[in-house]
Amino acid sequence: MDHFRIGVVDDEEIVGREVRRGLIKEDGWDVEVFHDGGSALARFDQAPFDLILCDLRMEGVSGLELLKAVRSSHPNCEVIIITGYSSVDSAIQAIRAGAFHYVTKPLKMAELKLLVRRALDKVQLVREKDALQAELFSQNRPAKMIGNSRAMLDVFHMIGKVAPLDCTVLIEGESGTGKEMVARALHQRNPRNRYPFISFNCGGFTEELIANELFGHEKGAFTGAVDAKIGLLEAAHRGTIFLDEISEMPMSMQIKLLRFVEERALIRVGGVNALPIDVRLVAASNRDLKAMAEKRTFRRDLYYRLNVVKITLPPLRTRTDDIPLLVQHFLGKYNRAFSKKIQGISTESLDILMHYPFPGNVRELENLIERAVALTEGSVILPADLPSDLRELSMSSFEVQSWPSLEDREKQYIQQVLTKTEGRKSQAATILKIPRTTLWRKMKQYGIS
Repeated sequence: MDHFRIGVVDDEEIVGREVRRGLIKEDGWDVEVFHDGGSALARFDQAPFDLILCDLRMEGVSGLELLKAVRSSHPNCEVIIITGYSSVDSAIQAIRAGAFHYVTKPLKMAELKLLVRRALDKVQLVREKDALQAELFSQNRPAKMIGNSRAMLDVFHMIGKVAPLDCTVLIEGESGTGKEMVARALHQRNPRNRYPFISFNCGGFTEELIANELFGHEKGAFTGAVDAKIGLLEAAHRGTIFLDEISEMPMSMQIKLLRFVEERALIRVGGVNALPIDVRLVAASNRDLKAMAEKRTFRRDLYYRLNVVKITLPPLRTRTDDIPLLVQHFLGKYNRAFSKKIQGISTESLDILMHYPFPGNVRELENLIERAVALTEGSVILPADLPSDLRELSMSSFEVQSWPSLEDREKQYIQQVLTKTEGRKSQAATILKIPRTTLWRKMKQYGIS
């Protein structure tokens, strides 16, 4: 049985009591009653309702104002307006503002319960749709890739679209953002996953070494080549080859790679026969290949061959909302690795991480958590478990910030409420939950007219 939370808001106590009595008889309906809009909104902020039944005309926060506040913050919550016959035009205005429907006083419980069921049916449909989307998202999220930020959801979506295809993919992103993880996800979600995934880093090698590693060589091709050797491209036949840091490949070697990409055939070093190779190519770079191609430091023709589909990974500093998720993931990983039982991370430690720019991105965060789990002697990671330079950097950035005073915050909040209520002080006092005389005194104190 699905559970629903229903709020009833009516300044007539007898109406609220009767409505609650009629609705709580239904299994799975949890009903709370309020006699003013301000207290209903305060409770709604703590524990949102699925459905609200509210009187249109109330002192303080009116039914229409309550409707607008609820629908703006929780659009999935439905609102039924309760009104008198003389206010039907206003009720229709409320429907235009987003109310589900309206009922007129005196209330007929049978009619009201039918309307409530219809509204909750709509709520249930939205729940089921959200559940299906969540299930689809979990299926689209590649294994071991963590993140709920918009940027990462876009990456997961792109992986899901491109993975089943055999097109060449270029992955760009700063070091430590997880480019190889994306490449492996593309391989695992492709029929080629029954065959090898082979990774090669193009940085730090001469043209001869790269040619030998990628293309292999024939026996006697050079001094010391006592046997023939297949290269990584040949070893990846029918699978996926991942060329990391492709931007570091020497220009002369780029020509040879371009020929392979165009012909899908290779000649081993020292050989004469072309060998056809069926392989999916995924390349990655921590530099902007397009800018390099425009500056002629990377071959344009190779860039266009590689850039069939581009996936750009965001740096961690632009998706800080994912840091708590990543921290919990790495805590679990290194608890298992070190046979520890670290329960979590303190608020102060997490705050330090949330304000650190992470030039090394996710890889750096993982290293920090690995170190903290290894060194901590407690059950929670404290600031003392983080590197001292990280703590000092956090304190330095904290000290230079200009923080508003509590009085400034209070003045600003009162002004916002008065603006929202169009200067109606009684209504503002109700929302602020202070006597009207206190509001007058604070307005005078802060010079609010």
